[in-house]
Amino acid sequence: MKIAELSDKILKGDRRALARAITLVESGRSDHRAEASALLDRLASSGRQALRIGLSGTPGVGKSTFIESFGMMLVAQGLRVAVLAVDPSSARSGGSILGDKTRMDRLSREKAAFIRPSPSQTNLGGVARRSREAVAVCEAAGFDVVLVETVGVGQSETVVAQMSDLFLLLLAPAGGDELQGVKRGIMEMADIILVNKADGDLKSAAMRTCADYSGALRLLRKRVQDPQGFPKAQTVSALEDAGLLAAWEEMQTLTAWRRDQGHWDRMRAEQARYWFGEEVRQALLSRLETPWAQSRMTELSDQVSSGVVSPAAAAQDLLAGLGVSG
Repeated sequence: MKIAELSDKILKGDRRALARAITLVESGRSDHRAEASALLDRLASSGRQALRIGLSGTPGVGKSTFIESFGMMLVAQGLRVAVLAVDPSSARSGGSILGDKTRMDRLSREKAAFIRPSPSQTNLGGVARRSREAVAVCEAAGFDVVLVETVGVGQSETVVAQMSDLFLLLLAPAGGDELQGVKRGIMEMADIILVNKADGDLKSAAMRTCADYSGALRLLRKRVQDPQGFPKAQTVSALEDAGLLAAWEEMQTLTAWRRDQGHWDRMRAEQARYWFGEEVRQALLSRLETPWAQSRMTELSDQVSSGVVSPAAAAQDLLAGLGVSG
C-alpha cells in the first residue's frame, strides 16, 4: 500500500490501516524507516491532537484492569480510546508475551477502542523505542485519548513522561516500603498518583497509603506547570469502578489549566526537542551495529583484554574508522 493511500485511510479511522502503520513505524529496516518518516510527515498535517496519558505502576498493581475500566468509562462518554501497551521482552530470547488484549477483553471488543501491545525489546524507560510515533499515528486516526502503559516501575521508567501530557503512577495499598522502591525521580514526574484496589479488606489500607503519598507529594517542590493542589494522590478501585470518574475529572482540570496557562504547548515543544536528540543518539549508536563495526569491535576488544592497547586508544581507533572524532 502506498504511503498516500495508507495516510488517507488512517485519517478516515481505518483500524487495519492504523495497525499496519504502527507495524511500519516499529520496524527497524532502513526502507521502512524512510516510509515511516514520510507517513508521519503526512499525518502531522492533520493537526489532530489527543490527550496523551502515560501510566506506570509496580507489577501486580492492576494496570491492565485499571486501563480497561477507565477506558470503558471514557468510551461510555462518547470518547475514542487507544491503548499502547508495552510488554517486557526477554533478555535471552527477545520475545514478549503481548497478552494485554487478552487481559482487556471487554475493552478490546469496543469499536471506539483500539489496543496495541508492543515489545519493549532492549529499550530502557519502560516504553518501546517507537511508542512516540505510534502515539502520533493514533492521534491522526482521530482518537481522543491515547493511553501508554509501561512495562512496570523501575529507576529508568521515566521516558513515558516525555511523550505524555499527563503521567499517572498506579500503586497498591499496604505496599510496605514501596515509596523507597518507586524512587524520588518517578514521584517527581507523576501528575497524579492513584492508589488502586481500594475495595474490600484493602479499602482502609488504601486510604492510609493515599494519605502517606499525599504527605510525600507535599514535600516535593511544586512545579510551574501545576496548579494549586497538584500533584495529588487519590484512591481508585478498578474492580468496582470506584473513583475513576473523580480521577478523570482531576485529569481534565489539570489539562485545562495547563492549556490556559500555555504550559501544554511548551511541554510538547520540549518533548519534541527531547525526541530530536534521541533520534540523533540512536542513529549514531546504530552505526556500531554494522558488520564492519562489529568485526572491528571484536578485534579491538581482544587487543584490550590482552593488554596490547588501552581502552581509550581502542575507542579512538574505532571512532576514527567510523569517521567520528573523539
